Amino acid sequence: MNVLVKSATIVDPKSDFHNQTVDILIEKGLISQISKRIQNPKNYKVITLDNLHVSQGWFDSSVSFGEPGFEERETIENGLKTAAYSGFTTVAVNSNTNPVIDSYADISFLKSKSSNNAVQLLPIGALTKHSDGIDLAELFDMTSAGAVAFYDYQKPIANPNLMKVALQYASNFGGLVCSFPQESKITGLGVMNENVTSTSLGLKGNPALAEELQIARDLFILEYTEGKLHIPTISTAKSVELIRAAKQKKLDVTCSVAIHNLVFTDENLTTFDTNYKVLPPLRTQNDIDALIIGLKDGTIDMVTSDHNPIDIEHKKIEFDYAKYGTIGLESAFGALNSIFTIKKTIELLTKGKDRFNVESAPVTIGNKANLTLFNPNDTYTFSSKNIISTSKNSMFLNQDLKGTVYGIISSNQLILK
Repeated sequence: MNVLVKSATIVDPKSDFHNQTVDILIEKGLISQISKRIQNPKNYKVITLDNLHVSQGWFDSSVSFGEPGFEERETIENGLKTAAYSGFTTVAVNSNTNPVIDSYADISFLKSKSSNNAVQLLPIGALTKHSDGIDLAELFDMTSAGAVAFYDYQKPIANPNLMKVALQYASNFGGLVCSFPQESKITGLGVMNENVTSTSLGLKGNPALAEELQIARDLFILEYTEGKLHIPTISTAKSVELIRAAKQKKLDVTCSVAIHNLVFTDENLTTFDTNYKVLPPLRTQNDIDALIIGLKDGTIDMVTSDHNPIDIEHKKIEFDYAKYGTIGLESAFGALNSIFTIKKTIELLTKGKDRFNVESAPVTIGNKANLTLFNPNDTYTFSSKNIISTSKNSMFLNQDLKGTVYGIISSNQLILK
């Protein structure tokens, strides 16, 4: 692929051209020239877009599709198309399919199904067989097939000894163990944050304590095993404190936060809109403030859309019985960019690569062209026309967002909306 990108402002602190508006020449998928003005004698395709900005390709550490088994929610093909149009060049895909991704063959299927795509799909294998929390899955075999981490998506590991063994075993080959932060016996039948709002709505509460107890337990086990742990989608102020203290002890722990947990609170559930039913649940403004501080000081390592398509039959029902989940790829950039500066937004969308063994490619001459193209200043109201996913369960509908994505250049391919 040969293309000339004109008048693009580079947002990449690792590049010598950071904050400069330049032309970028890409030949055979490599950045061959960056300069104030580049001629086009070979008649390459020219990209000229309004207020064009370019950064390293974005990465999302927690994305769910439906295939295999739940293709009515999302296929791999359309899911990767959604990721590309949303600015992501790499996505780590969860194992919550049917069957669950828990073997060498399952990982190979995902790799094969996504081969030759502009977006790189990184499979996350289940931590336990069938994600039932009883026996460890074949972690080493899945690593050999290309798994980048192990996670029973949104299913906590109740047995502390199983978590201990998982961390010890995975440490033999550098495997990354993910543990969903929820103590289910505390959560019980709770469907939203336990607070005055849950009481007023008559909905059973899921207290912050449930998350914090599980994190405290896992951090004790991590310290004992000296393993490698990732805690996905934390949501409370105390969780930030616990992880901050663990990092001060030099434990090998990282964590993420779902973007919607930085925007919405439990008060948004007053209309009983099931698009707001997510796990972990939406918390309080105090929690949001602590999470944002955690992102700014580096306690929280990365953000995720936690993109989880759910078909209408499992969302348009009574709140107690609706499935957890919201789509988030399409709204991720606009939501983050409404909270943080553009520099910080891009930093958050590109952090986490090292943890999941993703190659980082600064916008520099000689590197592979792995780029996201966007306009950080465009403002709009997010609506159904902005949704590319098969499922439409977005809690960002009718929200004002800042920043639009044009597309990506990745894997020697150009994808533009």
